[in-house]
Amino acid sequence: MEPLDKVVETVIVGSYVEMETEGKPKTMKSRLSKFFWHGGSVYDAWFSCASNQVAQVLLTLPYSFSQLGMTSGILFQLFYGLMGSWTAYLISILYVEYRTRKEREKVDFRNHVIQWFEVLDGLLGKHWRNVGLAFNCTFLLFGSVIQLIACASNIYYINDNLDKRTWTYIFGACCATTVFIPSFHNYRIWSFLGLIMTTYTAWYLTIASLAHGQIEGVKHSGPTQLVLYFTGATNILYTFGGHAVTVEIMHAMWKPQKFKAIYLLATLYVLTLTLPSAASVYWAFGDMLLNHSNAFALLPRSPFRDMAVVLMLIHQFITFGFACTPLYFVWEKAIGMHECKSMCKRALARLPVVIPIWFLAIIFPFFGPINSAVGSLLVSFTVYIIPALAYMFTFRSAAARENAVENPPWFVGRWAGTYSINVFVVGWTLVVGFGFGGWASMTNFVHQVDTFGLFTKCYQCSPPPLLHNVTAPLPPPSFQKHYHLHSP
Repeated sequence: MEPLDKVVETVIVGSYVEMETEGKPKTMKSRLSKFFWHGGSVYDAWFSCASNQVAQVLLTLPYSFSQLGMTSGILFQLFYGLMGSWTAYLISILYVEYRTRKEREKVDFRNHVIQWFEVLDGLLGKHWRNVGLAFNCTFLLFGSVIQLIACASNIYYINDNLDKRTWTYIFGACCATTVFIPSFHNYRIWSFLGLIMTTYTAWYLTIASLAHGQIEGVKHSGPTQLVLYFTGATNILYTFGGHAVTVEIMHAMWKPQKFKAIYLLATLYVLTLTLPSAASVYWAFGDMLLNHSNAFALLPRSPFRDMAVVLMLIHQFITFGFACTPLYFVWEKAIGMHECKSMCKRALARLPVVIPIWFLAIIFPFFGPINSAVGSLLVSFTVYIIPALAYMFTFRSAAARENAVENPPWFVGRWAGTYSINVFVVGWTLVVGFGFGGWASMTNFVHQVDTFGLFTKCYQCSPPPLLHNVTAPLPPPSFQKHYHLHSP
């Protein structure tokens, strides 16, 4: 049984918002603000995790299935969903450990948002902090880039009067407005709406594909080549590696120690969206997906598809904010603006963060392949390898394990079982995710650069050469004419 003082200290972690509002009169304005704007409950955290975990990647998973095949696609989703939930759990334990230690030292976090690199710094020192900061910021930077690319890719299927590069300029300006959202506390209504949007899109993909039926002469050849196989696998690794913002979401909670199982529950819901949609689209179109990284490209235009495109555009704006907000915090801390009371001054200070994101989205507009590259090179370390290693090093001594705020659950074998799982996670991710995945995704990424070039004006708007000599059957002319396809 844990000492009483430890239990008390753990319980009070994250209760600042409740303490600050205690005793204050509740006006109608404050009630409305809390309902729409200021969230910190377990439900808010669940909506944030579920909404953030699956966004534009929902549209690229059928592409991954065409590379992996149906069986491997389903198994990899289940496997990486479970593994991602495990490392999110590790991150939550390290956050509570760090915050409890600091609060024992009377450190006040009321005007400070704790971030992952600070957790690593407090528990393991500056070298861990520097590595964590580098990987986390780079991943979130490219995560924001991917959302911007996805906006341009999606809107093109509604309005092709402008090329995708021009749409990137436009949506870059729109997404820059996220500088006015103070923190993850303020994503309550956005997270809720975002999850409704992805739910609609996922079930639209499923129902539309099943209603359409299989195209004439459909083939399901995958997997055919290792480079395609591991490219698809790393896209799924990326899909369930969205917990780079776990610490910021936890810090926005009133009681962050309740986060432990939230990511797992969010993942279970997300699987009800990703598995049916990816499997259905792949079943209907088969190898045609090898040259169509965006599932919208193959579905006939209709009011339902247009609605899905619009909802995904709004959701990508929300996810851009999720990925970019931690970068805003890092930048604010670097220039000494993090504790500034004026939101307008902070918003102005944040704007330089958006510029490199905008620029990179114009350089690398490769919707789909860029997901796999980011997954293998950045996600593998940021949210799988580093959290598992950090947990093992934090509790490597007997004294640290004895004084841990949270002990490992019995059903994983306590400390021995936890360390065994972590060793497996590190080994698997290093070899399969970073090693084979890095080779495959970069090979595919370089192929996109060679085929379309950097700064390409309209990626996959005209017929590209077949990837790696994989034969993807073209649809009959009547199909192309009816569905207004812009790429084969």
